[in-house]
Amino acid sequence: MRLAITGGASGIGAETISLLQSAGHELVVFDLHEPAADVTYIPLDLMNGDGIETAIAKADGTFDGLAFIAGIPPRDNNAAACLTVNTISTVQFISGFMNKLNEGAAVVTVASRAGVGWQDNTAMLKDILSRGQDEMQAFCDAGDIDAATAYRLSKQAVIYWHQMQVPDHIGKHRFVTVSPAAVSTGILDDFINAFGPGVAKNLERVGRAGKPEEVASVIAFLLSEQANWINGIDIVIDGGMGAFALAAG
Repeated sequence: MRLAITGGASGIGAETISLLQSAGHELVVFDLHEPAADVTYIPLDLMNGDGIETAIAKADGTFDGLAFIAGIPPRDNNAAACLTVNTISTVQFISGFMNKLNEGAAVVTVASRAGVGWQDNTAMLKDILSRGQDEMQAFCDAGDIDAATAYRLSKQAVIYWHQMQVPDHIGKHRFVTVSPAAVSTGILDDFINAFGPGVAKNLERVGRAGKPEEVASVIAFLLSEQANWINGIDIVIDGGMGAFALAAG
């Protein structure tokens, strides 16, 4: 298979590249930073709307799947950037890339367990998705939205958007999101700082953080023909955190 990957320079993306390469797939990787792996690399800055279109145009030929893994964590004062990168630019890239996807291709995007509960917030998510990059700062200022809230909204919106694509693409393309909880990557501390003691409590309950390769293996499966009947859902990978929360109810 010929596959496109965004966000392959580190963390879950790097592990996904390693896994897919070992299975013999041809990869084209989009990222702000060049990955260490021996792949075709196309620079991509998700804070630059015009640059997104330029990056897509540099990808020759067609593809059998797209794994959108690029994203940023919540940090001090980056609320607008979270919504820009994790939602607006993500949707812009995927939408622009669709005509490069062969029939039967899957779009698999990394969201987050922080996006759980999106079904109760669709009015705001529609509002966010109707806006452009240049509106995100004003949106956050008007709603007094901090980085953690913006991150949660950004992942809720991308889950919602993926599921809304299914009716128009049924029988041709699949749309699936993957929502990991805390994963042992270089940005784990950002989530601990942003979401507070709840993260530590969840990690204590389930015994450890997730491993990047555990999420990568799910992404690889969802891109494969074996997952052809998996469509229009969000798959939470949390080691049992949700079950603990339900039991504590």
